[in-house]
Amino acid sequence: MKIDHLILGAFQTNCYVLRESRTAEDCLIIDTGLQAGRLIGFLKEHKLNPVAVVLTHGHPDHVAGVAALRESFPDIKVSIHKLDAEMLSSSIVLRPSSIAPILLLEEQGVIEQAGIKLEVLHTPGHTPGGICLYSKDERIVFTDDALFADSVGRTDLGGNMAQLIKSIREKLLTLPDDTKVYPGHGPVTTIAHEKAHNQFLQ
Repeated sequence: MKIDHLILGAFQTNCYVLRESRTAEDCLIIDTGLQAGRLIGFLKEHKLNPVAVVLTHGHPDHVAGVAALRESFPDIKVSIHKLDAEMLSSSIVLRPSSIAPILLLEEQGVIEQAGIKLEVLHTPGHTPGGICLYSKDERIVFTDDALFADSVGRTDLGGNMAQLIKSIREKLLTLPDDTKVYPGHGPVTTIAHEKAHNQFLQ
């Protein structure tokens, strides 16, 4: 799998562009950031075809770029967990018509787009519908705003810290220690590092 990492918008949201191989044109996007201009420019510069975007949760700094992305790539499929879907239409940043139709994800399932296969891990706590995306074969997990390097997500915007820690312990820390963690903000880490050093999980 080829992973391109872009840091987007004022909140420095991590956006990931996934391809089956370095030469593949079809790609799957994880999160769009608050502004998607740099993402759109990257896709066009490299002549990539984004077939789908998966939104890890509904906060504007992860989803607001969807409207602009769909203006440039109107056929792109948009997915979000069903418990966060309402956050898209209620956000002042987005117009409902600019993101419909969307695929509503369940607590468990598999996303297969652009030759990429990711397991959906429902990890509520930061938001009710927060999800992480895991590839067993690649030993990587995209952890949304649930788990960061040496930290965890905030819960003062409608979240629940006890629920978040429970999600991390049950869904993420049970993954193999050498699993690479690609968070919603900040640097890449590993499950082993977070088990050993994350003060919120001790």
